[in-house]
Amino acid sequence: MSQRDTLVHLFAGGCGGTVGAILTCPLEVVKTRLQSSSITLYVSEVQLSTVNGASVARMSPPGPLHCLKLILEKEGPRSLFRGLGPNLVGVAPSRAIYFAAYSTAKEKLNGVLEPDSTQVHMVSAGMAGFTAITATNPIWLIKTRLQLDARNRGERRMSAFECVRRVYRADGLRGFYRGMSASYAGISETVIHFVIYENIKRRLLEAKAPQNMDEEEEASKDASDFVGMMLAAATSKTCATSIAYPHEVIRTRLREEGTKYRSFFQTLTTVPKEEGYRALYRGLTTHLVRQIPNTAIMMCTYELVVYLLNG
Repeated sequence: MSQRDTLVHLFAGGCGGTVGAILTCPLEVVKTRLQSSSITLYVSEVQLSTVNGASVARMSPPGPLHCLKLILEKEGPRSLFRGLGPNLVGVAPSRAIYFAAYSTAKEKLNGVLEPDSTQVHMVSAGMAGFTAITATNPIWLIKTRLQLDARNRGERRMSAFECVRRVYRADGLRGFYRGMSASYAGISETVIHFVIYENIKRRLLEAKAPQNMDEEEEASKDASDFVGMMLAAATSKTCATSIAYPHEVIRTRLREEGTKYRSFFQTLTTVPKEEGYRALYRGLTTHLVRQIPNTAIMMCTYELVVYLLNG
C-alpha cells in the first residue's frame, strides 16, 4: 500500500467517525447514563428525594425515553452533548488509526493467507481494534467521565481539563487506562462486525457484476451501491453488538469516578450478583438505536470519501 493510499484511508476513517459522532451524541449520553451504577440513585434524587436509602436501592432503572426526559428536566439540553469535545478530538484519530491499521493489515495478510478470506478480515479487524484502543483509551475515559457528570441547571459543569486533573490526582497515569481491558474484550464485536460486513459487501458486488458487464463504466458507483453499504454496515453491527454488548456496561463501570469496580472479571461477576444478569444489557436498546445509524453513516462516509479521493 502506497503512502497516498494510507493517507486516504486515514482521512476517510476520520471523516466517517466525526460525522457519526456529532449526529448521534445525545443517544451516546443516554446510553452511558443507563450503563452506569449511579442511574438508579440519579432517578431517586429527581423523583423520590424523600424516600429512605433502602427504597432507593430497590428502584428499577428507567428506560431510554425516561432517562432522556430526566436529563432534559434536571440538566437542560446542553447535557445531551456532554463529552462531545473529547469525542470529536478522539473519534477522528481513533477511526483513522483503525481504518488505516485495518487496510494495512489486510494488505499484508492477503499475501500470507487466502486473499480476502474470513481469516484475513478477522485478524485484520482484531489488530486494528487493538491498535486504536491502546492509542486512544485516555480520550474515551475523559468522555465517559464527562457524560456521567450530572449537574443541575445553572451549576458549573466540569471541563475536560478539570477532569484530566482529577483523574491524574486520584490514580496517576494508570487512571487514564481504566476500562481498557473491557475494550480489548470488545474487539470480538469489531471482528464479528467486519467479517459480516465484508461478506455482505462482497455478495452485493458479485450480484451486481453481471449487470455491469455490458456497460462502459463498470467501476462507477451509483446511489444503490452506497445504500447497499449502509444496509450491510447496519446489519453486521446489529448482530455483533447483540452478542458482545456486556463489555460496554463493564467498561462504563470501570471508568466511573471512585468506583468499586477494579477489573474486568471482578466487574463481570459483581454486576450480575448485585443487580441481576439483565444489568449487563442495560442500555442495549439505546446503544442499538444509536450504533446502527452511526455505523451506517460512518461506513458510508468512509467508502464515499475513499471513492472520491481515488477518483
